[in-house]
Amino acid sequence: MAKIAFILLCHKDPEGIIAQARRLTAAGDFIAIHYDGRSKRADFDRIQTALAGNPSVTLVAKRVKCGWGAWSLVEATISALEAATEAFPRATHFYMLSGDCMPTKSAEYAHSFLDKAETDYIESVDFFSSDWIKTGIKEERLIYRHWFNERTQKWLFYASMNLQERLKLRRKVPADIHMQIGSQWWCLRRRTVEWVLDFIKKRPDVMRFFRTTWIPDETFFQTLVRHLVPEHEIESRSLTFLMFTDYGMPVTFYNDHYDLLVSQEYLFARKISPDAQELKERLGKLYAATGVQFGISGEGRSLFKFLSGRGRIGRRFAPRFWETESSLGRERTLLMVTCKKWHVAKRLVDRVRQVTNLPAVDYLFNEASAPLPDLGGIQTTLEKRTRHRRALVRMLFDYWQTDTLVLCIDPGNVDLMQDFYNDKAKVRLLEIQCEFSDDYLMGHARRVGLAGERSPADVTQRLLPTIRYDVRFESDRIRDAGFPGFSRIRQTATVDENTMPLATFLDIPVDKAREIAATEYLFVD
Repeated sequence: MAKIAFILLCHKDPEGIIAQARRLTAAGDFIAIHYDGRSKRADFDRIQTALAGNPSVTLVAKRVKCGWGAWSLVEATISALEAATEAFPRATHFYMLSGDCMPTKSAEYAHSFLDKAETDYIESVDFFSSDWIKTGIKEERLIYRHWFNERTQKWLFYASMNLQERLKLRRKVPADIHMQIGSQWWCLRRRTVEWVLDFIKKRPDVMRFFRTTWIPDETFFQTLVRHLVPEHEIESRSLTFLMFTDYGMPVTFYNDHYDLLVSQEYLFARKISPDAQELKERLGKLYAATGVQFGISGEGRSLFKFLSGRGRIGRRFAPRFWETESSLGRERTLLMVTCKKWHVAKRLVDRVRQVTNLPAVDYLFNEASAPLPDLGGIQTTLEKRTRHRRALVRMLFDYWQTDTLVLCIDPGNVDLMQDFYNDKAKVRLLEIQCEFSDDYLMGHARRVGLAGERSPADVTQRLLPTIRYDVRFESDRIRDAGFPGFSRIRQTATVDENTMPLATFLDIPVDKAREIAATEYLFVD
């Protein structure tokens, strides 16, 4: 009879992880947990303590610091597979899960399903000839070396790739490897996993190649399994049910999706909303149940398409995806940086990216040219961004798979700040208070159209007090709003004086905050 060793990569919600581990192992299965090295050590210790007496659980001791799209995700998976194969010699299958996954069938059904065929379930299609990649770079993922992360080091990522292109530093895929691509949610037999781990030890050339590809979790196992396993023993599909909207974002499931989920021909589903406690409880009980008969209808995708086109009252399905998500999410933290000198805020945010690795965006509600990922069209104009602001920001959280996001916002946008503060998410605000010379203010007047290059000197001089008052008024208005979690740093303050507000705002150690505050060029005009 099949015994499953679940491979769980996670970075948050220690209580949810503990509950998931207990739920899955209570049915006779096993679980190997890799907890992101970037996450709090205290949370890892809590998981370790809670599950210490469970022989069906193993935790990967060496925690890799994972980054979306980076080799680190594959490295963490390999570590978890090595730990699982050693700790659970009776495991017959190894199933990739995320912390957002829940079972949609009973363990009894899952074991019976896996016993029916000697098959590996992994989506793997030809990298070059398929249309699996809909947008963004494709061949460039492989032929150039990627040392930087596109989401946290965007400028370095594209500068490095463009330099390699100019210097014609293209590389070839290893000659005997036929590149494949597919979903990272797979279920592999023990023999296949052992072959993959053995291949890793014997082929350092292939490992070197994949370490500098982009988004290798969509190509590494998919390619190696096709290389090692006969085609008739592979079913190119995932056993995890997930759907994407027309805008390329994962559909989130809520309490009223129970019947929809259990009627699909899948063993698990993602993503389950953190707020869907009733759904989680029902699915958890289902996994431990015996004798349950499932009527498989498989209409999930067509039903979603119909309902999203038709629209209905409620937060699940509506005419537009961005109208379905009215909240950023209770567990998320939005950090807003406001400064009239946009270049100063951008420099600070760039240093925050470098020091903390937090995802951050510039003045997305003020500059049409602010760099944003392709989110299906909602990001194309300032009007759309502002009209669907909460949905846009929620999509950015999902895009970067993060619970903390930094964004820049002009101090004149107090109403926008207030709207985000009215959300269920945690929101904090940092004001950067700068000094303004007469020359800077006149440049600002020209940029906003109050003055032109040929405006008479006496006219521009009369404008200065008005412009200076306007800048001061915006700062006072923010202060008068009484926003909770409000911090301020000043150009005239010392590094030490600016350190504590930064540490409080970003919720980071003082030494890292001081590193940011000590940026020499921060306030240079």
